[in-house]
Amino acid sequence: MSRIGKKPVSLVKGVTASVSPANEFILKGPKGELRQAIDRDITIKIEGEQILIERPTDQIRHRALHGLYRALIANMMEGVTNGFKRELELVGVGYRATVQGQLIDLALGFSHNIILELPKEVKGTAIAEKGQNPRIILESTDKQLLGQVAAKLRSLRKPEPYKGKGVRYSNEVVRRKAGKAAGK
Repeated sequence: MSRIGKKPVSLVKGVTASVSPANEFILKGPKGELRQAIDRDITIKIEGEQILIERPTDQIRHRALHGLYRALIANMMEGVTNGFKRELELVGVGYRATVQGQLIDLALGFSHNIILELPKEVKGTAIAEKGQNPRIILESTDKQLLGQVAAKLRSLRKPEPYKGKGVRYSNEVVRRKAGKAAGK
């Protein structure tokens, strides 16, 4: 048995769970609603205050899906109750970010500003405090979508190893290189 797969997901108060006939798991909570398509071989049972995920056989594919769907459902539960937050930091002279609704306007040292539209499930805020690097805070109930949007923002100007300039996650450590030797 998969150690992760056999561990039940506890149903938090205020959250309702259901499985549609089309094998789609639906979770509604105080922060919103999330849906996840489930493979037809995996069965989900809602018993009282617990959600159980079961597999039919011990095939490698079934064992992999067993743990996968348990982890996805646990992340969904966390998302509809507390939500997820990702913080990015803009390191570099003149790097700025502004958020107007679902549009992020980034000045990252290119000849033009980059304007990105956030998905409607993701909420963004930009913070620019004196003496600190500008920060972008992304919030969402969907962990997968949030990570994808944060990775897209980071890919616009990855942190480089010589000066450390670029867009990085706030908890990311950038390994620095020494650069050229300073003469003979």
